[in-house]
Amino acid sequence: MAAMASTSACSGSAAWTSRPSHAAARGVSSRPVGGPPLRSRGTITSTSTIRPISPTVVSAAAANVSAAGATSSSGDDEGDVESLVIIGSGPAGYTAAIYAGRANLRPMMFEGFQAGGVPGGQLMTTTEVENFPGFPEGVTGPDLMDRMRKQSERWGAVMHTEDVETVDFSVRPFVIRSTDRTVRAHAVILATGAVAKRLGIPSEEAYWSRGISACAICDGPSPIFKGAELAVVGGGDTATEEALYLTKYGRHVHLLVRGEHMRASKEMQSRVLSNHQITVHYNTDCMDAVGNSKGFMTGLRLRNRVSGEERELAVKGLFYGIGHTPNSAFFAGQVETDAEGYVVTKDGGAHTSVEGVFSAGDLHDKEWRQAITAAGSGCAAALSAERYLGSKGLLQELDNSKKAAAADSKMAAMGEAGAAMEGAAAVSAAASAAAASTKAAYDADPGSFDLGAVRHRGQFALRKLYHESARVLMVMYSGPSCGPCKRLKPMLDKVLDEYGQDVHFVEIDIEADPEIAEAAGVMGTPCVQVFKNKERVQVLNGVKMKKEYREVLDKALGKEAGVAV
Repeated sequence: MAAMASTSACSGSAAWTSRPSHAAARGVSSRPVGGPPLRSRGTITSTSTIRPISPTVVSAAAANVSAAGATSSSGDDEGDVESLVIIGSGPAGYTAAIYAGRANLRPMMFEGFQAGGVPGGQLMTTTEVENFPGFPEGVTGPDLMDRMRKQSERWGAVMHTEDVETVDFSVRPFVIRSTDRTVRAHAVILATGAVAKRLGIPSEEAYWSRGISACAICDGPSPIFKGAELAVVGGGDTATEEALYLTKYGRHVHLLVRGEHMRASKEMQSRVLSNHQITVHYNTDCMDAVGNSKGFMTGLRLRNRVSGEERELAVKGLFYGIGHTPNSAFFAGQVETDAEGYVVTKDGGAHTSVEGVFSAGDLHDKEWRQAITAAGSGCAAALSAERYLGSKGLLQELDNSKKAAAADSKMAAMGEAGAAMEGAAAVSAAASAAAASTKAAYDADPGSFDLGAVRHRGQFALRKLYHESARVLMVMYSGPSCGPCKRLKPMLDKVLDEYGQDVHFVEIDIEADPEIAEAAGVMGTPCVQVFKNKERVQVLNGVKMKKEYREVLDKALGKEAGVAV
């Protein structure tokens, strides 16, 4: 393409939450920043009505923060204050982190976790990005975000994969509370992007993940969609990309366009119209979904917007590609936004209505919504923040050149070591890696299976462990193009490290082993299932907090009840 709207739209994962989160039921308890991580202890809510900044609201926010024990800059140790905090990730957030890092600001980034999407933004659920400079053969969205993230870390960005729950921009330094910590900062860049809209049909919740999805990349490879009739709602680049992608799995794809023509780029329209597996239905509203007695969607009720005629279309899957909503609810009333919730910036730049708070990416971009423009606005926000800090005498530069040089040296050394590893040395290293019980055993053939290893992959390992292992068994179902899966795997690795030999782990690629995924009832990826004594005790769809996986494993191991493992 044209990297479709979702391909290029994401300015960041929403490192925020506007609804009660896992920490929401835990409330507010304050501590001096720099002490042990603060965890909220009460319900935190946020208004869904977006409106311009109100002095009354800001005053109330200040009062609430004061009551909760938050501190202002008066009398505080400035060493506890961050120069710059970036909320959100994606091309806007990561680019801001790269530029701020190169300016020796050592930015702290909250790249998000669950609220508003996956860390890395909408590109994490995108296939090929064909219009990002420097990639003549194209690049997948998740790979592009992985590269940007590594570059951010190379220049000293401090990453926290957490949602920001509340901010207070009425005090100086600003106060930012995430699910795991509270920090203060002299400057903040908001790069929380936008999330995919839902259609809101009456039976949406009933068939969500049972036929209805907002992510073709994550859920398209699911067994129930293989060889089936599928539908996509929308007429822009996001919808056309999803329709084309789904032709890899479905027998036929119906693109339901509400208007008289598609809004997608000419290139994407051409691809769709020339694909014999796609039928475009113009002037078509999706009124509702219908299903069977097993709770799975089997069709849609459609209405022609011109004639008013209604009909049913037999499809097993419905995917949304109907636009996005900005992730601005968590700071509603503190930074000026328009009626739709997009941040209002000054003179087309990064400055917001609050001095020291800057916006980047889709959070304020209603027109272009491309990966490259989001990256450019992240650059502008970082340079604006640096200039602001300098003008206020708040610039605290930390030399990151040594860290970057060390990273380069490490990469070079790894390359030289890899080139030099020959003959017996290579065999020895391979043998050592295979023997380590904490390494993944990629069971290419049954003869290589090691029951003592913690991590495994593939259906042979799953069958073997299911029948022979006395440990708790965790199974992760993933897809080769699933961006959220790439973020979940290292998180699960950290959790597994805490349990040693108490747990076995198997990863199943639903494209490589579709019959296993189908038998397990997997409707989308990532999906984690936990077994004990051949009984499935828990299913966790999507990406959860590490705490939730620990709770499930602890319960399966009998730790909650104090039973010896």
